Amino acid sequence: MESTDHVLTMWREDRASAAQEIELVDVGVYDDGRGHARTRMQLTEHQVNGHDIAHGGHIFLLADSTFALACNASGHTTVASGGDISFVTAGRLGDVLVAEASERVTYGRSGITDVTVSRESDGVVIAEFRGRSRRIS
Repeated sequence: MESTDHVLTMWREDRASAAQEIELVDVGVYDDGRGHARTRMQLTEHQVNGHDIAHGGHIFLLADSTFALACNASGHTTVASGGDISFVTAGRLGDVLVAEASERVTYGRSGITDVTVSRESDGVVIAEFRGRSRRIS
């Protein structure tokens, strides 16, 4: 198995994720070379909107951060070239959200990674994210 030291260094330097108190649970590379990652985040009063539900931007940030871990896990410096999210149901104050990312395919310097964000307590899917990546080294 490849070392993930490079992606752990990237994570330690990620001030945006740290500010949201996103916790890295797992990151690695499958036998076929595709990356995967799992993170979690508890929704705080600073992450809910005027409807008292999770602000979509915070859910996107959780998914995007997990996407970054997965697509950088193989050791190549990789950045987002795009991403889309579908919100399935609302997260609420105090919910712990878990994001699980898996690189679906890489082709040339490009890739596609899917991230599912769910509520930890009951597994209900909160959002589905698809990220497009581009290797820069």
